[in-house]
Amino acid sequence: MQETRLIWLTLGLPILGFLIQALFGRSLQAAPGGKKLLGILAVLPIAIAFAVGVLITKNLDAGASNVVEGVPWINVAGFSVPFELRIDPLSMTMVLIITGIGSLIHLYATGYMVAEKDFGRFFAYLNLFIAAMLILVLGNNLLLLFIGWEGVGLCSYLLIGFWYEDLENAKAANKAFIVNRIGDWGLTLGMFLIVAALVTNPEAMTPGATRVLSYDVMLPALGDILAKQPALATAIGLLLFVGACGKSAQFPLYIWLPDAMAGPTPVSALIHAATMVTSGVVLLNRMHVVFEASPVASAVVCAVGAFTAMFAAVIAFGQTDIKKVLAYSTVSQLGFMFVACGAGAYWVGMFHVTTHAFFKALLFLGAGAVIHAMAHEQDMRNYGKLAKYIPVTFATMLVGWAAISGIPLLSGFFSKEAVIGSALAGKHAQTDAVNVSQLAGYVCLAVALLTAMYMTRLMFLTFFGSKERWRDIAPSHGHEDGDHHHALDANHKPHEVPFSMQFPLIVLAVLSAFGGWYLSSGDRFQNWLASSTQGVLGKVELHPHNIPLLQLSIGAATIGIVAGAITYFKGLPKTEDWDESKWSGLRVGMSNQFGFDKLMVQSAVDGGRELTNNLDHSVDRGLMDGIGVGSGQAATWLGGLIRLVQNGFIRMYALVMLLGAVLLLTWLIVFLGGSK
Repeated sequence: MQETRLIWLTLGLPILGFLIQALFGRSLQAAPGGKKLLGILAVLPIAIAFAVGVLITKNLDAGASNVVEGVPWINVAGFSVPFELRIDPLSMTMVLIITGIGSLIHLYATGYMVAEKDFGRFFAYLNLFIAAMLILVLGNNLLLLFIGWEGVGLCSYLLIGFWYEDLENAKAANKAFIVNRIGDWGLTLGMFLIVAALVTNPEAMTPGATRVLSYDVMLPALGDILAKQPALATAIGLLLFVGACGKSAQFPLYIWLPDAMAGPTPVSALIHAATMVTSGVVLLNRMHVVFEASPVASAVVCAVGAFTAMFAAVIAFGQTDIKKVLAYSTVSQLGFMFVACGAGAYWVGMFHVTTHAFFKALLFLGAGAVIHAMAHEQDMRNYGKLAKYIPVTFATMLVGWAAISGIPLLSGFFSKEAVIGSALAGKHAQTDAVNVSQLAGYVCLAVALLTAMYMTRLMFLTFFGSKERWRDIAPSHGHEDGDHHHALDANHKPHEVPFSMQFPLIVLAVLSAFGGWYLSSGDRFQNWLASSTQGVLGKVELHPHNIPLLQLSIGAATIGIVAGAITYFKGLPKTEDWDESKWSGLRVGMSNQFGFDKLMVQSAVDGGRELTNNLDHSVDRGLMDGIGVGSGQAATWLGGLIRLVQNGFIRMYALVMLLGAVLLLTWLIVFLGGSK
């Protein structure tokens, strides 16, 4: 297919956009109309990349897989790793999500970030982020995936810490970077084990194959090897899952994602909806042969995904920051995706990735519009009755709320039901004692109810209620957002965002409303991904074991919405007001993650500090400064003695030589005389 060569354009355009912003951003920004030009130069590469991706996808058959060769990269002793890209349904699905949702977020950011002095730097990071994510999903071998993997980790650090002069933002960026390094450790060890398995089992490889890490060569061979070695499959699967937990924020490595809200809202939308957090799900889909060979690893994936979904959903009830609620919602929805993959329905995990990209990007950008309207105030306790002031934002967020809550015929309903159905029907993630997959399915059903309830809480506290609570705020009240301080007072009047920010909301609302229905009609999405992520399940049985799943799904959404509406119909209840001393112990626990984040920080950061201090006193000062420095002082003293005779005078050197000769002669006479 001739169009496949255009994939280099899809990858190259974001890189070009990054170079333009990085090299010329400061000078262009200083010119009249410079920010507008920079905005166009930031959005255009991503939009064109999306158009090229649509063209390639349109001409790609569901079962097709094409490898586009690039320049030679690594070639050592017959071991070859070319820089090549893979075009198949899985990679192109992600390309469309990354560039499509990414271009909308870029457009939104041109309005949201217009007041920033480092406008060009922001879009340089944003373009580079898109490029790194494209390398991750398009690379045809594990090394290219790893480069993209580390690239998005670096870019997330730069974007989360964009307002680096603020200490909390810098801490959040460091936290994201460090926690992701823990996950990367697991991914790296898993890759090493894969290479070791391939090298020690050459008979499984295609004769003459040198591209051993390329997916088209590696995956078939690895599947044959691991089918005979389930223990090795479990080890590799668990290590890869550690890597996936880091990027996709699964327990216990989720703690970086809520703190990532310190970055600008467009960054939150990009990281949470369309790019970085889906990397782990992509990894599990691409390496599905490993998990198919290990029911134990799959059971762990299912169990951790289910626990993460429930844990994050409960924590969301204790958050008052509108972006924090959506952050924990993302963690919870990622748990759904991992449950599907653990159950063996890999395409279902990708189905939820896709629909989640629609409604979560919409909700984050909508939250940004609310924050913009409220002078950058993010505490929902200071909102209320905003629907009449920002009707476009309200209408679009209403669609996003309906989609994530699981209201029938909207996108989230279809993908959530597929996740729950595949988990309940799955027989892969189980042990002799328990079917982990089925238990995870019931947990996800309960989480669906909680999701509908806490999202209803967000909508009612923001847009409804009996009063406009911001009018109760003293003029001195302010909220710190990055390096900006904004004052919100009783005279403030919320206002709608400009069209550059409204347009992405409208497009995403349409996708959230109809995207799930379109992808599920005629099993369109399942048939599309069948060749890339076949999995151990065939068609997902949406009503397994005579379980009335449709009724249960609708019932969970209804109960959650009704319970949330009853609780928050009049606005802010007394149990959640500004006086947090009145909060119940449970709500306080929800608000601070039941102390888990604090425990992790204390054990890792504070514990690490204590460890290094002890090592400093015992090893560095005691051992090295004692024995080590003592040895050094002895060597210095001896060197000083030698330096007395090494003074540069030839007569001194001749004298030393003479003394040496005399001593040698004396020793020989004594030695020979004693031997007679």
